[in-house]
Amino acid sequence: MRKLGLLGTAMGLAAALVGLLGTAGVAAPSSTEMRGVWIASVANIDWPSRQGLSAEQQRSEYRAVLDRAVANRMNAVFVQVRPTADAFWPSPLEPWSHWLTGQQGRDPGYDPMRFLVDEAHQRGLEFHAWFNPYRVSMTDDPNSLVPTHPARIHPEWTFSYGGKLYYDPGVPQVRQFVTDAIMDAVSRYDVDGVHLDDYFYPYPVDGQRIPDEGTFAAHGKGFDNIDDWRRDNVNDLISGLDERVHAVRPRAEFGVSPFGIWRNASSDPAGSDTNGMESYSSIFADTRRWVREGWVDYIAPQVYWQFGHPAADYAKVVPWWSGTVEGTDVKLYIGQAAYKVGQPHWTDPAELTNHLAFNAGQPNVAGDIYFSAKSLTTVAEEAMARVVQDHYTP
Repeated sequence: MRKLGLLGTAMGLAAALVGLLGTAGVAAPSSTEMRGVWIASVANIDWPSRQGLSAEQQRSEYRAVLDRAVANRMNAVFVQVRPTADAFWPSPLEPWSHWLTGQQGRDPGYDPMRFLVDEAHQRGLEFHAWFNPYRVSMTDDPNSLVPTHPARIHPEWTFSYGGKLYYDPGVPQVRQFVTDAIMDAVSRYDVDGVHLDDYFYPYPVDGQRIPDEGTFAAHGKGFDNIDDWRRDNVNDLISGLDERVHAVRPRAEFGVSPFGIWRNASSDPAGSDTNGMESYSSIFADTRRWVREGWVDYIAPQVYWQFGHPAADYAKVVPWWSGTVEGTDVKLYIGQAAYKVGQPHWTDPAELTNHLAFNAGQPNVAGDIYFSAKSLTTVAEEAMARVVQDHYTP
């Protein structure tokens, strides 16, 4: 999702949600196009607005977020329920999230996941459960985790990188565990979709190397190149989750919102006319292959750039993705950077609505998802009102 400090100036993360409309009980409009919004819990970006709120305060805030989604004529919410190898439900595998209570492992006093799903469905909104697969902690101190955390019990499953702690995607037991942790929620709750964000191997940090040479030596048989092995590890997670999700919930959609550039054409003739960071070589996510293999039901690239961006022009990136899904059964949703409205180079108040007008000319674009919920009540409130007026009004 939004890179804190990577893709633009970060907004204040802990500000309370304000200006939300009271439209509880109003059904969201039906539409064949995706009109989604991401609701991020990591760092309390969207919900809950801060740690340690009472159960009733959490519930009240979430209802207000959904009511705003309905007012904006959304039809789906993508709610982050496993932000840092933790859980927003009573998981037998991982601790309660500290983003809820302020203390990892502390019971919030209710089942947030059941509440989240039910409240969305009551408003006619699809509920897509959003999981971050490998991030364990926003710090690299394992002692900050509860003693029973799997990452403390199995330190050989983890590595530190860039000041954070991660599960090592190259360890087969890790991929199995992450899949099991996700499937626990998928099997227990009536979710309409299972969603992964763009964090697989960590985003590059200048001057640092991912410390997985030992893992490669132990598990890289058959690969001469560590980068190819890393991509295979991520492919294994994606293809395996696709199979397991549909075995349990055949009608649920499984999809990923990757970084917006697969490869630049300068690296691969099949790549896009861009010159930015590549998911293929930087975080080892071979997103084009996932589409071609049919391992996802939809792909929602984060095209978080404006028209005319020098490294990744919106008018060039979206057609590339449209061509990528051409001839497949994979749907294409465009991730929209609502949080960037008003930032330098994103000052045109019509930028967001113009994105959707452009998308209408792309035959394979099946809708949009906005990052993130709080943006639609703050910096992007007026821009979103224009989107609704121009594109979502009957």
